[in-house]
Amino acid sequence: MKNHKLKLLFFIAVPLLVGGLSALVTMGEMEKYSSLNQPPMSPPSSLFPIVWTILFILMGIASYLVWKTEPDSPRVGAALRIYAIQLVFNFVWSILFFNFGLFYLAFAWLLVLWVLILSTTAQFCRINKTAGWLMVPYILWVTYAAYLNFAVAVLN
Repeated sequence: MKNHKLKLLFFIAVPLLVGGLSALVTMGEMEKYSSLNQPPMSPPSSLFPIVWTILFILMGIASYLVWKTEPDSPRVGAALRIYAIQLVFNFVWSILFFNFGLFYLAFAWLLVLWVLILSTTAQFCRINKTAGWLMVPYILWVTYAAYLNFAVAVLN
């Protein structure tokens, strides 16, 4: 039982570390973002770290549930590889958008990320329904982020 708790913590820590590293790399750029023309329905900047922390925890739990269902299964390995790839895409998007201000490229990147998240969600759902459902808030938030990203690109 203790080993499973440590595994759960590991699976939660992975996306939190990706998010933390992303925040560290883009930290100085958030003021620049606040100074941009914002589209309607833009949330306050203070909301982003709260939402992302919750989403990363949900992702970690989902990936743990998938792993726990069939640890040695090839389909679990494939699902977790796509999950890892989407985490990399998530990290790189922040750099493209915040650090380099490449809003249109970041939007295209985000569309690929969205497809990767959808694929991850579908694969997770086939392995463990709860894990699939835990990914739904993430895909909804990234859909909203795509709106914000595109609108910022157009307005600036």
